[in-house]
Amino acid sequence: MTGDNKTHDRTAAVVYGSETGSALDFAEEAGRLLERLHFQTIVTRLDALEPTALACFGFVVAIISTTGQGELPANARLFWRKLLRRKLPPDYLADVKFTTFGLGDSSYPKFNWGVRKFHKRLLQLGAHEIHPRGEANEQHEEGLDATWVPWAADLRQQVLVRHPLNDGVHPISEDTLLQPKWLLSLNRDHLASNPPRLCNGDHGIPVVDGASKISGDAQATQAGSPSLTGTSDPNSRGLLVELEENKRLTPQRHWQDVRHLRFSCASSVEYGPGDVLTLYPENSSSDVEQMLKLMNWGQFADLPIYFEPTNPIANLELYPLPPVSVKQRDNRTTLRKLLTHSLNIRAIPRRSFFSTIAHFTDDQMHRERLLEFTNPKYIDELYDYTTRPRRSILEVLQEFHSVKIPWQWAANVLPELRGRQFSIASGGPRKHTSDGTTNFELLVAIVKYKTVIRTLREGVCTRYLASLPTGTTMNAVLQRGGLNIQKTEATRPVVMIGPGTGLAPMRSLIWERYNWQLRMVDAGQIREDAVADSSNRLGETVLFYGCRNQEADFFYREEWDVLKQKMPLKIFTAFSRDQKTKVYVQDILKQQSELVYNLLYMQNGLVYVCGSSGKMPQAVRAALVDVFRSCSDMGESVAEVYLQTMEKEGRYKQETW
Repeated sequence: MTGDNKTHDRTAAVVYGSETGSALDFAEEAGRLLERLHFQTIVTRLDALEPTALACFGFVVAIISTTGQGELPANARLFWRKLLRRKLPPDYLADVKFTTFGLGDSSYPKFNWGVRKFHKRLLQLGAHEIHPRGEANEQHEEGLDATWVPWAADLRQQVLVRHPLNDGVHPISEDTLLQPKWLLSLNRDHLASNPPRLCNGDHGIPVVDGASKISGDAQATQAGSPSLTGTSDPNSRGLLVELEENKRLTPQRHWQDVRHLRFSCASSVEYGPGDVLTLYPENSSSDVEQMLKLMNWGQFADLPIYFEPTNPIANLELYPLPPVSVKQRDNRTTLRKLLTHSLNIRAIPRRSFFSTIAHFTDDQMHRERLLEFTNPKYIDELYDYTTRPRRSILEVLQEFHSVKIPWQWAANVLPELRGRQFSIASGGPRKHTSDGTTNFELLVAIVKYKTVIRTLREGVCTRYLASLPTGTTMNAVLQRGGLNIQKTEATRPVVMIGPGTGLAPMRSLIWERYNWQLRMVDAGQIREDAVADSSNRLGETVLFYGCRNQEADFFYREEWDVLKQKMPLKIFTAFSRDQKTKVYVQDILKQQSELVYNLLYMQNGLVYVCGSSGKMPQAVRAALVDVFRSCSDMGESVAEVYLQTMEKEGRYKQETW
């Protein structure tokens, strides 16, 4: 049941649900793969489409990451809710052919649940699978590409079998540069007598007069399309915030710089424990200048430029938006502004980056080496060259100095500079001031380290934040997190495991529980003189915190001493480097096994695990299984089943990064 939509054989939609941008990157790569097979292809977020619009295409490729507690990303949840409507008949998507690919992290209990339940729901509604689902694991030693590369190669073969090319028609070679949907353009008044050239002078770039049509025709076309929706994420809110405090918490001699940042917002905004604030960084002026000089873009750096569609928009039912957004109302910007605010020149390059820039060099040795990195046979070499040493795009271009990207292609070659999410560390009375101002407190580790090749690396966002003076205003987005903590939990005990900066959401929850306690006192539900007594109606709060040294990175220790006198709070610490034998949070969990068992099993308590992904969540999980086993007659398998039951009941939640 797909309405009157007509299915086209040589069309494809690549739809994605992306939280951090990884799924979008893979979706764009899938779109290019299908274009080379002569498919008219669109790449769009799921929330931009109505479910029935999927039947407009010959087939659909859905690429979805998993976030939170097995949830779909924010830009796919509206679409997902529409698929869950109870009155949908079993043949609702009978005309849809599809395949799916998931991006996940096996350190999470609900590994790739987002794509799994999406895939299952499409089948329930009558859609037909044309290629087996793929599932990538961020914890794989060679990263997500280890699964993506063979899966995409198999998909290509399957598509050619199902949709063979006509006689005499061949796939577009990788040697051919695909035309992007948008190019940057300059008013003719600002051009020199000789127009700029592509590919080191091999191809000309058309130049247009006047402003880009994106502000008019493109948006009007999209708004008028019956299958396109313009709904924004109801769980996100854009804010203008001001930096009130930027304080280093660790001693200067300590190896890591960890900051307490406090932002204010003039309006009153509500948020809860586990919610995140997305901040948008800028590239340093020195990096931008290096990029301009390296690419010979200096003469165009400060001239007004626009995004111009390369095809007549009216010819396509859905035309994608430009690769990056331009915030000015007239869509005017400059190359320098794009490099500063919108394009990530410090990102680790993907395979597709090497494939594209190979077209922009006349050096045959450089070209051959760049193309080697795109060969699936050398995926391990690509990993060793890029991901392992964290080599950036700027460094690659410095090494392959013969590459000269045309400035018109900058936004098509360089990835978008995306915002970075930070778990909010404030809660309860720390969220608002008496005049209605909203506070957002963050616990941020400044990323700065040396790689295996002894090169200094700095995080783009945290380097930017560390340098900000108080009084700086910036755009931010407040987004609901995945912990989904409710006030009804106030009377239940909670066990929190939050080593390092994983303490941020735990601090928010502790202050929130303290605030719930104050309200219960006001309501006469508990006596004020008994609030710190675990026998009252307020559930006990237990925090397991881990760091290297008590004196260097035991954050907010003075707060804990005060709060222990005001609420039923216990804190157990693991300082891994303060003794000869390293001690971690999982070791302290097992030392306090009777307490943990009593709170979780006997009192039906809750567990929250926050912090770095990888080994820590798995070690904590194993420790909890050991607690259940050692404090009861459960065997290991029964203890594991009990932990799985806690997950299903929402009593075990994990938020790691």
